[in-house]
Amino acid sequence: MSLKHPYKRFGIYLQGSRELMQYLKQLIVMAGEGINEDYPVEIHEYLSTFENSIGAVDEMLKTMMSVSRNELLQKLDPLEQAKVDLVSAYTLNSMFWVYLATQGVNPKEHPVKQELERIRVYMNRVKEITDKKKAGKLDRGAASRFVKNALWEPKPKNASKVANKGKSKN
Repeated sequence: MSLKHPYKRFGIYLQGSRELMQYLKQLIVMAGEGINEDYPVEIHEYLSTFENSIGAVDEMLKTMMSVSRNELLQKLDPLEQAKVDLVSAYTLNSMFWVYLATQGVNPKEHPVKQELERIRVYMNRVKEITDKKKAGKLDRGAASRFVKNALWEPKPKNASKVANKGKSKN
C-alpha cells in the first residue's frame, strides 16, 4: 500500500482497510502490553475506547464485505448507491488519515485531505438532492384557487341594487 495513492478502485479500498485495521489493532495490543512503560496511565481509558471503536468498525466492514458489492447495489436506487459509495470512500479515507497520523505523517499536508474535501462536496450534493426530493411540491392550480377563495372581494355596486329590486317586487 503506497502512502501517496493507496486507493485506485473500490476493491483496493477494502483490502487496504483490512490491513489498516490489523495495524491499528497491533498498535493497541502493543500499548496494552506495556501500560506503565510506553505511555501514560491516564490515556488507558482512551485507548480502550479506541479499541472498542476499532472493533465495531471491523465488524461493520466484515458485514459489508460479506455481500458482494454488485448484489448490494442492485437492491438500491441510484441515490442510495451514491450514498453507499460516498460513505465507504469517506470512511476508508478517514481511516487512512488515522494511519498517516500513526506513522508520523501530517495528514493535513497529504493529498488525502483534498480527497476528503472532495468527498464532502459530493456528500453535500447528495444531501441537497435528497432534501429536494423530500420537499413538498406545489400544485399551482390548487394554490391559486385557495388564495382566490380566501381573499375577500367587495361586492359590485350593481349587484346590491339588483338584489334590492328583487326583494321589493316580491
